[in-house]
Amino acid sequence: MSPEAFLPVAFILGYLLGSIPFGLILTKLAGTQDLRSIGSGSIGATNVLRTGHKGLAAGTLLCDALKGTVAVVIAGYYAGPNAAMLAALGAFLGHLFPVWLNFKGGKGVAVYIGVLFGLFWPAAVVFCVLWLATAATTRYSSLSALVASFITPIFLWWFGHPALSSLFVVLTLLLFYAHRENIARLQAGKEGRIGRSDDPQGRHSGAMRSIELRCAIAHRGISRFRVRARARPGMTVGLTPAPALPPQSAQP
Repeated sequence: MSPEAFLPVAFILGYLLGSIPFGLILTKLAGTQDLRSIGSGSIGATNVLRTGHKGLAAGTLLCDALKGTVAVVIAGYYAGPNAAMLAALGAFLGHLFPVWLNFKGGKGVAVYIGVLFGLFWPAAVVFCVLWLATAATTRYSSLSALVASFITPIFLWWFGHPALSSLFVVLTLLLFYAHRENIARLQAGKEGRIGRSDDPQGRHSGAMRSIELRCAIAHRGISRFRVRARARPGMTVGLTPAPALPPQSAQP
């Protein structure tokens, strides 16, 4: 098969590899709840981290990156750089829009890094350094990915890779589209920071339940009572004893 004839095969190969939902597979094997029912509903490593399993999140990140790298390396080996770039595009689209999950996939950061490693690894190193620097400064994971992906095409163009730069302009636009809800939350000041819950509504509902329980205890005049209620899955709220209220005098 000629390199030109292999180009469609490279794209399809990339899409099929990219569409493997490693986050969903690993969490199901671990017996956790359906990944699509928590957090953002994404199948990526960030949402896997919300299950509380750091090892699963790290495994998802690694597997999602590797599926992009493998697609690029295989296509490039058999048909050269043009096929490798098409495989990269296919892998990225497969992750964002997997046919197996009704075209609702992840947000593409790990695959972005993976295909970048396969095509021009120094740019992938720059991406990771920018991500880490932005994350350390702002504590926003989504903003870190947006900043690093914005700089990547400029870096590729500056170092004499116009074709790769053009490809990553497209991938960056797709990544921004996948993060449109994060961008809206960043603009509104409601985006969750790294190391904190990104579910303000959940925190508020837990606080409200705590207040309601305290009021109920005080109203009944129970002096020594301890309540543990679930404010949301995986979180327990403990309440300290409430002092007894003095008896009210009868109204005339």
